[in-house]
Amino acid sequence: MAVQVMIIEDEPMMVDVLTAYLEKEGYDVVSSPNGKAGLDLFWKIQPDFLILDLMLPDLSGEEICTRIRQHTDTPILMLSAKSAEDERIQGMLLGADDYVTKPFSPKEVIVRMEAILRRAGLSSKKSVQSYNGGMLVIDDKKKLVTINDKEVTLTPLEFHVITAMAKEPGRVFSRSDLLEKIQEDRFYEGYERSIDVHIKNLRKKIEKDTRKPEYIVTVFGMGYKFGGKRDVSNPV
Repeated sequence: MAVQVMIIEDEPMMVDVLTAYLEKEGYDVVSSPNGKAGLDLFWKIQPDFLILDLMLPDLSGEEICTRIRQHTDTPILMLSAKSAEDERIQGMLLGADDYVTKPFSPKEVIVRMEAILRRAGLSSKKSVQSYNGGMLVIDDKKKLVTINDKEVTLTPLEFHVITAMAKEPGRVFSRSDLLEKIQEDRFYEGYERSIDVHIKNLRKKIEKDTRKPEYIVTVFGMGYKFGGKRDVSNPV
């Protein structure tokens, strides 16, 4: 199952941004806009990780943190507009695992969260994702792709292309975008047109009909996009 992250935060825009970034990374996200309801929901669902704002309209983040720490060691990342050193120290003394000051980068929140999860011995992300009702399954940890329960043999380049695209369904990737993704992992250095060759080979292996691809879709004049639909709840 995916790691479940709960956000207790009363700023809707901030919740939306964090949720979008977290879901893009494969996390299951739930949220609450106020303290009392958030604490009730926390006890009900028992999430793997809590992102907690300190300044809530009804029940303070400090109080929520104190109550949670009386019963569980669930990792907590605090968010606050208070930047003074004594405020950060107080948050840590209450039992928070880390403290981020607003305004912040959502990427920084995720990096800090994943560091906490690693220290807690939890898997930071779901390594297996399925698409189109389980027709396509990608296991990032095992570097394995299956189509209709049959393993598909991919080259490292092909695997990196499909995983990069599958992480952002619907996004249009230019050839340079895909080349950059591959180069970041130091698997390949070459020209943009070489991506077309890898796409062609990849389609032969995963598409039922290469003339009408379901997963690697051409967007004329722009590049390619992943057409598969990520399954919300995966049994794997």
